[in-house]
Amino acid sequence: MSSLLETKISARQQALREQGLLRQRKVMSIEHSLDTNASTSSPRFVFEGRTYSNFSSNDYLGLSRVPELADALHLGAQTYGVGSGASPLVTGYSEAHFALERQLCSLTGHEAALLFCSGFGANTALMKTLFDQQDTVIADKLVHASIIDGLQDSGAQLKRFLHNSLESAERLLVRHQASALITESVFSMDGDCAPITDLSALCRQHHTWLIVDDAHGFAMLNAADANGNAHAKAAKLIDVQVVTFGKALGCQGAAILGSQALIDFLVSNAREYIYSTSLSPANAVLALAAVQYSIAHPELQQKLRANIALFKRLCLDANVPLLNSDTAIQPLIIGDAQQTLQVADELKIAGIWVGAIRPPTVPVGSARLRITLTAAHSAEDIAACAAQLAQVLKRVNIPRVSERRAEDEYR
Repeated sequence: MSSLLETKISARQQALREQGLLRQRKVMSIEHSLDTNASTSSPRFVFEGRTYSNFSSNDYLGLSRVPELADALHLGAQTYGVGSGASPLVTGYSEAHFALERQLCSLTGHEAALLFCSGFGANTALMKTLFDQQDTVIADKLVHASIIDGLQDSGAQLKRFLHNSLESAERLLVRHQASALITESVFSMDGDCAPITDLSALCRQHHTWLIVDDAHGFAMLNAADANGNAHAKAAKLIDVQVVTFGKALGCQGAAILGSQALIDFLVSNAREYIYSTSLSPANAVLALAAVQYSIAHPELQQKLRANIALFKRLCLDANVPLLNSDTAIQPLIIGDAQQTLQVADELKIAGIWVGAIRPPTVPVGSARLRITLTAAHSAEDIAACAAQLAQVLKRVNIPRVSERRAEDEYR
């Protein structure tokens, strides 16, 4: 006889399978060794003996395969060892961590920084530690799951405004005495950008902190020059900025950036920071090298922008209905989860791998292909991707109009 947990697990997995929502891991292997020129060698991987063009990676600048950064990781491991060995408040906080935090503050203008092993961990730690039942927090309807989970754990009252709607945000700010307003710089599933400057002005008017999850924007949008001039504006607009290293920087880890008072408070109270082994010093060395490499190679951001423009133009010419995104994230709404999987499988037959994003990651009825571009993609592979998209959509009879239903504002 099966136990209660075995029965529950089996039933839930079967339900997900029938709805086309079952998630499973796939073991990938890399086709090539490290590239000497990450901007001209398209990202590929091998799955079950076949090579695919990878249009599902967040490695926007192609830095994960740069030899100089592999050398930095190697040097960091040789200098500090392969792990930190302890939590930051024991002996796990090294010169490597401090140097990375200083560089991030120099770039953004924030007073202090705190490192975490992942962006998810940074967001949940920030929400759970900063807020409690006495707080009301206003957030964009489409903020990341890590923010939602952290706020739910905090006990704070959450009010959500219509996506990127200044009017909706202002209504909630007028109605509620909010401790903070939370948004993303680049939204991970839609690829559009928040109106940060206008939201900042609203928050200043209502004496409310602005917190920005900058996971998909950092080092990709408004990239800093060698003096950090572009990112230095961030602290003037944003009270708390969460950046991750696993997207445009191509490595691992995350940081919370803000005032010295905030960071000191998190050091003393954030359980995820106090009771976790810290990010390895070798990875801190790597992240620092990746930041510096992105600054020294502005041509990577230029190549990424050119690739985005090329893909959008080709899709427009082929009547492929993308959402209105000017970032590396180019979503194509299919709607039905099973149909989305079908389109993704058809593209795999053509050797192109894109993400099939389904509920609960996105709302029911808005399942989509999440096509991500990088500076490393070649023009030939981008053209092939756009052409195959058009052919597959026609073959499986997907509607050519991308619509989003308005979502009600949480009261």
